[in-house]
Amino acid sequence: MSIDLRFPEASDADAIFAAVRESIDALHPWMPWCRMDFALADASEWIAAQPAAREAGSAFEFVIVDGQGRALGCCGLNHIHKEHRIANLGYWVRSSATGRGVGTEAAQRVAAWAFAHTDLERLEIVAAVGNTASQAVAAKAGALREGVLRSRLLIHGTFHDAVMFSLLRPQNAVARGGGE
Repeated sequence: MSIDLRFPEASDADAIFAAVRESIDALHPWMPWCRMDFALADASEWIAAQPAAREAGSAFEFVIVDGQGRALGCCGLNHIHKEHRIANLGYWVRSSATGRGVGTEAAQRVAAWAFAHTDLERLEIVAAVGNTASQAVAAKAGALREGVLRSRLLIHGTFHDAVMFSLLRPQNAVARGGGE
């Protein structure tokens, strides 16, 4: 499936809301932001916050769209630690588009964007142990599985162990003997 990535715009609120609502049962167990009562206002508020986050360098979030412009999910960088040049790479894909490589391609493209447009050295993908779909995307995207971190994620009031994956800036990964 062919995809494009672009920064979210106010006009995307309805489409993102619809994608989340379609996928609520799959997203809610693993995404702290995904409440069962996720509303159009939540999508609008998230979109409205993105220009300031990009300007501050604290997040770079993208909408994943298909060739017809249909929102398939989101993928981006957040929890950016400027001093250590590390960011979280996160993604979600609407239920009707899963299993087609959308998340893998989006993660690879956002990682390439990060290494071309920022000074980030390390991108981390942190997936709950039970979130095997997200772990599969990380592995297919070329991220190295580093291990399990105990009680790493707090999701809806419950701590979860998580698997840590990483992608390093390509020339530095090769220099250290760890390819991607």
